[in-house]
Parts: sequence; C-alpha cells; structure tokens
Amino acid sequence: MADGAKKLSDLKVLVVDDQDDARALVRNMLTEMGVHQVFDASDGRQALSFIDAAFDFVDFIVCDWNMPSMSGVELLRQLRTVDPDIPFLMVTGRGDMDSVIEAKSSGVTGYIRKPFSPAQFEAKIRIIMKKSF
Repeated sequence: MADGAKKLSDLKVLVVDDQDDARALVRNMLTEMGVHQVFDASDGRQALSFIDAAFDFVDFIVCDWNMPSMSGVELLRQLRTVDPDIPFLMVTGRGDMDSVIEAKSSGVTGYIRKPFSPAQFEAKIRIIMKKSF
C-alpha cells in the first residue's frame, strides 16, 4: 500500500515523550490534522508495553529522543527487532550530524527537529505516510 492510500483520519498514532506538555502539544497537532486515534506513553518502556499489548493497534509512532530509562533511539532499536516497517518519527532538539546518522542507522523513518510548526509537522507526517503506506 505504498501509494499513500491511508488517510490521516485512519492513522493510529502512539506519541512517546516524558514531558506531559510536549505530548499534549503533539496530540493537539495530530488532532488538528484530522487524526482521531492518538495514544500516548511517558517513556520508552511504557511504549513497549503498550505495543506488546496492542501490537496491531498502532501504525505510526512519534517519539522524543531524550527520555529517562529508555531513550527514543533505544526504543526504536528494540521496536525494529519486532517490526522493521512501522513508521517512526523521531522528535528531537538534536541537530548534529552524528545524531542524524545514529537515528538513520537505527531505522528511523523520519526526523524532525524542535521547535517545529504545525505545518512542518504535518508535512513530515505526510512525507512518511507516502513512503510507508
């Protein structure tokens, strides 16, 4: 289904961030874009538990890089052993080339640097959807 056939309204997104306000901001942006099913986790471990319990219920992940107990890139690496194809958008303040290379080598689908506007976020989501669905 790589023709972009999946609509934003069909998307089931898991937002992973240790900061409540950051999760709420991303959730609001997704809702404004027309995404109806948004779930959240406060860290990588909680995200893995959610995915284990509801594996078929998530088809897109938006994840912060810097989190305690399990970073976004650690979550990504673990997730790729189970599902190499689920779209994974890394959200980070890191812009250095080493971080970008690390994320790409870990299997990230997309990368967006904070701060970003709702328009930039939506554009990135749509690019990933075209590649993934």
